[in-house]
Amino acid sequence: MSDKTMTAEEAVGRLESGMTLGIGGWGSRRKPMALVRALLRSEITDLTVVSYGGPDVGMLAAAGRIRKLVAAFATLDSIPLEPHYRAAREAGAFELTEVDEAMFMWGLHAAANRLPFLPVRAGIGSDVMRVNPGLRTVTSPYEDGETFVAMPALRLDAAFVHVNRADRLGNGQYLGPDPYFDDLFCEAADTAYVSCERVVDTAELTKEAPPQSLLIKRHVVTGVVEAPNGAHFTSCAPDYDRDEAFQKVYATTPWPEFAARYLGGDEQAYRSAVREGA
Repeated sequence: MSDKTMTAEEAVGRLESGMTLGIGGWGSRRKPMALVRALLRSEITDLTVVSYGGPDVGMLAAAGRIRKLVAAFATLDSIPLEPHYRAAREAGAFELTEVDEAMFMWGLHAAANRLPFLPVRAGIGSDVMRVNPGLRTVTSPYEDGETFVAMPALRLDAAFVHVNRADRLGNGQYLGPDPYFDDLFCEAADTAYVSCERVVDTAELTKEAPPQSLLIKRHVVTGVVEAPNGAHFTSCAPDYDRDEAFQKVYATTPWPEFAARYLGGDEQAYRSAVREGA
């Protein structure tokens, strides 16, 4: 079994422009922001991004890196609509496929199980079908004859997720209240890169929490990146809460100014800039 640890830059270096990238987390919760910042420091662009969107989507959209977004929402939680996403969308900067949260989840399930689609009730009777004319329905072959949305698989070239702990082999552990479907993102992807607050020995993983907390299995992981505070400014419970003050700075600062001040250097420079602005 191999050591899969690498830097964020090495993980991003394995991506190419034009890929479909899934990003785990939920809104402004446990987003792999260190990996997103590394991606922003690269030249990679023309991405199809698949995400329960938060500042990951906002930053990539504002930077002009997204060609198409597949999402159920884009929010900062305490700020309902992600402002940089909104500005880019209103400017027509990218194509959008917006689906129901449950449809999105079943799209990940379909991809994880190598199925072309899965039937789901969500979306029936809503405008989801109108705004996504490419969606199809399927009728049950059994006595019920019920009609479902045939949610297509959300197949990914690569996935970024962030967890609390991981070992060098690729086993990832969450210690907070919600897995946020990060396991599905990894299973739906050809390659998966897991950032974590701390890399520990495998035996240490079950000392803090039960085996059920081992959300991500090593066989679906390509790389492990140790990134303390790597979800900042989103939350990573129980290690830290969302940095609401900095999130407000992000939400209210014009993108060119924010990018120049906070994203012009490496991760250490980012942390220093955050401290100086506190």
